[in-house]
Amino acid sequence: MKAMVLTAPGELVLDEVAKPARGTGDVLVRVTHSGICGTDYKIFNGSIPVRYPRIMGHEMAGDVVDAGGGTLRAGDRVIVDPELYCGACFHCRIGQTHLCPNGQLLGRDANGGFAEYLAAPATHVFPLPDGIDRCAAPIIQVLTTCLHAQRRIDIFPGESVVVLGLGVTGQLHVQLAKARGATVIGVTRSAEKRALAERLGADLAFPGGDDAVRMVREATEGRGPDVVIETTGVVQQLASAVTMVRSGGRILMYGIITAKEGALPFYDLYYKELSLINARVAKSEDYPGAIGLVQRGQVRLEPLISDVMPLGELKAAIGMLGSDGGAQRMKIVLEHGG
Repeated sequence: MKAMVLTAPGELVLDEVAKPARGTGDVLVRVTHSGICGTDYKIFNGSIPVRYPRIMGHEMAGDVVDAGGGTLRAGDRVIVDPELYCGACFHCRIGQTHLCPNGQLLGRDANGGFAEYLAAPATHVFPLPDGIDRCAAPIIQVLTTCLHAQRRIDIFPGESVVVLGLGVTGQLHVQLAKARGATVIGVTRSAEKRALAERLGADLAFPGGDDAVRMVREATEGRGPDVVIETTGVVQQLASAVTMVRSGGRILMYGIITAKEGALPFYDLYYKELSLINARVAKSEDYPGAIGLVQRGQVRLEPLISDVMPLGELKAAIGMLGSDGGAQRMKIVLEHGG
């Protein structure tokens, strides 16, 4: 089969490789579409080390080729959960499969979806209703991580929620919070992304910067929002969330902060009695819920796609993420062809 193979940092080639064998309990999937993630960019440039050669890609959807006698059938449209777990460790036994110390991510620790075919455990392959667009389907994997995060923070109808950063995950958080009945405010420097957030359900959208805290407080009766969801992974934005949220409020640390140090208003954490809640990836149980939200139209995925490119142009697509305009792009989806 054809696959995009990473042979070293920055060295990515379209190659002919062996088609994966379907093991016991696995499903063989012909991948039709895949999405590019920031993790793929970091694997590509070597900042996330992997064993070479490696086929990247962990956001993928396609058609079942061989289901091995399970509930799925050949031809079924599916999405694959790339987070594998052992099922036997302490975390798996208590339902925290996403924290499994023996876990693997397809596309990082094992070959992933930037290929014609992929074999995955049947427990990690979920059917897609016909009404869900094929091209947008890989974004459901991203949606599951947002859904998992919001399930940890418990947003209630009538609460006010601020989303800091309106990239793909920020736009998904806007829609999820709106589906829960919240009043939603998006914050970003990008006028285009603010406009998109309002089209997707945000009640208000403010420019990022020095005035953001003031504008949010004015819009929430002077006390600040009940919840702030930080999606950028920037310490300064987390500091803004601490300043912005109301006393007794909650902050969802969704963005991945890799900085080793940074300034935070620590006294406010104490004085305002804030709850900081972190979230990591997703669990398989988040997939049916995410698929249902898309099927019912409560979350729209198509507006989040900025580019659609052939699989063979993966290297160019990853380069677009790292270019000067990369921050303005939304999701790049790859079409795998016939």
